[in-house]
Amino acid sequence: MEQRWFDDNAANWDQRAAVHAGSPGYGLQGYLDDPARISATVAFDRPDLGALDGVQGIHLQCHLGTDTISLARLGATMIGLDLSPESVAVANQLAERTGDDARFVASNVYDAPAALAEAGRSLQYDLVYTGGGALCWLPDIAAWARVCAELLAPGGVLHVRDFHPVMLALADDRDDDLLVLDLPYFETREPMTWDDGLTYVAGGADAPEITATTNHQWNHGIAETVTAVMAAGLQLELLREDRTSGWARMGEAMVEVPGLEHEYELADRPERLPATFTLRARRPL
Repeated sequence: MEQRWFDDNAANWDQRAAVHAGSPGYGLQGYLDDPARISATVAFDRPDLGALDGVQGIHLQCHLGTDTISLARLGATMIGLDLSPESVAVANQLAERTGDDARFVASNVYDAPAALAEAGRSLQYDLVYTGGGALCWLPDIAAWARVCAELLAPGGVLHVRDFHPVMLALADDRDDDLLVLDLPYFETREPMTWDDGLTYVAGGADAPEITATTNHQWNHGIAETVTAVMAAGLQLELLREDRTSGWARMGEAMVEVPGLEHEYELADRPERLPATFTLRARRPL
């Protein structure tokens, strides 16, 4: 793993944070206006998470902390951790204003135990949570799984719902309606490197331009992720594939699912595409 990959990604996400903080897509004001509001991501995960009252949790790669705060609103005491200091600053400010039991730490996931110790935070949790669009920013899925296992208390649960590697491997910007595998499905030594100022939600009227445009991503096959989790000593309890996603990866070819806020599937024969997967694994007692 090369430090420049993380430096580039942190700079990119620092600037995305400024755009996303004012974006209607994140709707931060809504968390201030409505103390019962939870994110669509956490609402989808809620049946799989079970009761969270009294749970000590950590949300890895938390970005602006809306999902972290949502988990706190369901009863958990939450720590959020993110590579981007600007994202963490926005998240801490939001939590301070809402009064929710969530605090945030800036750190690379791979350095999480040391960063948490330095910040005086707990080193073991009942819940390690990761949401959509997280694993693709990690170069080494096996090392990630070892960190997750280290952060779990005995009996604690790892919960992941992320974009399916098949969906992430599809070609972008085709002129036809074909679903074509074009990008790597399996983890690669070198990243897929992008150089553009794009992001996945529209900013507000005064959104700044993203000038730190270089970012690096990796895909990880389902078996690679499951094997990494099991090799880290966790016991697999759930592995599910869904045809819906909180991100309309295929643009206009995907439509919002009636009754599911911000969940999208292919408009034509949605059974063709696994859009997300959910994984739950437990650290033995």
